[in-house]
Amino acid sequence: MKTAALILCTLWGFSLTAQAQVGGQRGFTFLELPGSAKQAALGGVNVTAGAHDVSMVAANPALLHAAMDNQLSLAYVGYLADIRQSSVVYGFNTEKYGRWAAGINYLNYGDFVQRDATGAAEGSFSVNDYTLSLTHAQQVEAFTIGATAKVAVSSIAGYKAVGILADAGVVFKHPEKDLTVGLAFKNMGYQVKTYDGGKRQPMPFDAQLGLSYKPEHMPVRLSFTAHRLYQFDIVYLDPATKGGLDGNGNEVKEEKALGDKIARHFVVGAEFVFSKNFEVRAGYNHLRRKELRLDTNAGGAGFSVGAMLRVRSFELDYSSAFFHPSGATHYITVSTNTRTFLKRKAT
Repeated sequence: MKTAALILCTLWGFSLTAQAQVGGQRGFTFLELPGSAKQAALGGVNVTAGAHDVSMVAANPALLHAAMDNQLSLAYVGYLADIRQSSVVYGFNTEKYGRWAAGINYLNYGDFVQRDATGAAEGSFSVNDYTLSLTHAQQVEAFTIGATAKVAVSSIAGYKAVGILADAGVVFKHPEKDLTVGLAFKNMGYQVKTYDGGKRQPMPFDAQLGLSYKPEHMPVRLSFTAHRLYQFDIVYLDPATKGGLDGNGNEVKEEKALGDKIARHFVVGAEFVFSKNFEVRAGYNHLRRKELRLDTNAGGAGFSVGAMLRVRSFELDYSSAFFHPSGATHYITVSTNTRTFLKRKAT
């Protein structure tokens, strides 16, 4: 118990010493994208709703536990245009070295036309990002402590930038109630290689704190997650946006409200548990809704929905997350226990 408390305090110290980061000035921001259908359905930010979905270790390494042993997860995301994301995660346990998970995440932005200074086409080039990760977790009484080491690479027309990063987290699971509390520090690291002639960029650090709770006699598990804890004011107001007019015809610019400053830090998710083989999920991300809405219409921006269906040893997760009023992004995750699959094949 003392060991878990010491590690928890150490992790909290990372967030207190982190520097505030302005949007658009960080590298490897693709690491902030949800990598699985479950995480996307719950609002895109969640550090407690792991269950047996091994792909959720990308959200918090401390979610890795015994139920994820031998779990293989494959995920696919279709963004706008021809932007595609895919990932694979596998969890395993060793007698000597403990519990681990290994993953690969790949994001492809498609092909672009390469042109010279006059605008004449010279061919095409590709743009992609990818990450290699290795996670380790250990249980200490009611706490699980985990860490992930990552190598992130961004490539544009053959030019590469490389970063070495780490995630750290701790999860407390109540021994009697369906209550989970989680804390995660994401993307702490350093850009070891920049693009040729480019400046070294800070990593997309984030500190996240959340809880999940399922009342004993209700078929719903609620999640509340606070993110970007290192900076209170994360509201951005575009100075070029015109304000309304007062009674005298003078322009009145929009001002930051305390309630909006607080609300942008929170993401809410719900899992409606109809059975162990079927769930429906929903989420709301206030920051996403405020930043990605249009001036005249917000549409479904910030909302997300999804479902889970388990058939024998396979689990299918689907979600639809609305990043913009123009449409939704679709996530598909398929996972299975390889031990069960291989045992049936052997039989």
